[in-house]
Order: sequence, then C-alpha cells, then structure tokens
Amino acid sequence: MKTDRYFNRAELEQVDQAALICEELVNNYYKLSPGQWLKNRYDIKTARELSLHEQVTGPFAQVVKYEGRKKDVPLGSSRFSLYTVCVQDPAILSTVAAHRNLVLFPFLLYVLVHELVHVVRFLQFSHRYEHTSEASVTLAEERKVHGLTYGILQPVSIAGLDQIFDFFEKWRVVHGQ
Repeated sequence: MKTDRYFNRAELEQVDQAALICEELVNNYYKLSPGQWLKNRYDIKTARELSLHEQVTGPFAQVVKYEGRKKDVPLGSSRFSLYTVCVQDPAILSTVAAHRNLVLFPFLLYVLVHELVHVVRFLQFSHRYEHTSEASVTLAEERKVHGLTYGILQPVSIAGLDQIFDFFEKWRVVHGQ
C-alpha cells in the first residue's frame, strides 16, 4: 500500500529558500512598490499543515483566498484578502521521483512562482478569484500563468531549470498571445 510522503526537514528548507527567491523574482517582474509587495498578502503552507479543503489531488499547489480583518477594527472596511499557497508535497515528490531528470529545488521554484503569479493576478484583478479549486481555473488562464512563469524564470541561471521548462512546456503560451 502506497502512502503519501511529505517534505522532510531538508526539503522544507528548500521550500523556504525557493519561496524567498520567488517572492523577489515576482516582485521585480511586476515592479511592485514596497507598499504593493506580496509580503503579508500571502502565506505558504505545505501538505502537513493543510486543512482538508486545502488539499487537492493532481495539481502541485493551489491558491486559496481568505478574508482577514485588522485587529481591533470592527468596521467592514478593514477587511483584506489573504491568499494561501497550498503546496501539495505528495504530488511534487512523486513527480520528481518519477522523472529522473527533474530536481526538487528548480521544480519548487517553478511551482511557487506560478502560484505567486496567480496571487498577483488576483490582487491586480487581472483574473477574478472564484471559490473553486485550482483544477477549475480556465485552461486559457493556466496557460497564460505558465507563460508568465516561464518569462520570470527564463533569465534565472539555476541548474535543472531547463528540464523543468521542458516538463511544463505543453502548458505554456507565449506572453501576448
């Protein structure tokens, strides 16, 4: 009987490193000012931390939107959106294990940049967030986000990234098409 494996301590450190790099890459790509930066607008959780409704089968991650409210402010105008990137460790680990040419760190970079692009597009109203799963995001939107992800990561020189680009190539559309 196969059991799902979750990230171990060393792999979680890679997730943390990838998240720091991805936030900087996405902030720079979108030329977000310090007031617009992604920090404090999203959180990343790995599979062990996910609630049942945050777990999905198939995608490597999904974005779930929550509504927050500033502490000690009773007015509705103090509400804000907080997005959680729900990383699906078992899907990522099994895919990397099944494809010998894929390496975990560049795979994480791709997945996290992809999800942060979704977050930015939701924050900028480029794409409307629906209370549905990642699987129901339109194919056109997914292809656009894959194209943007490639555009953000393509100038980055990290070993193994070209193999990740090849893996996701069928999802990508050239930006502007």
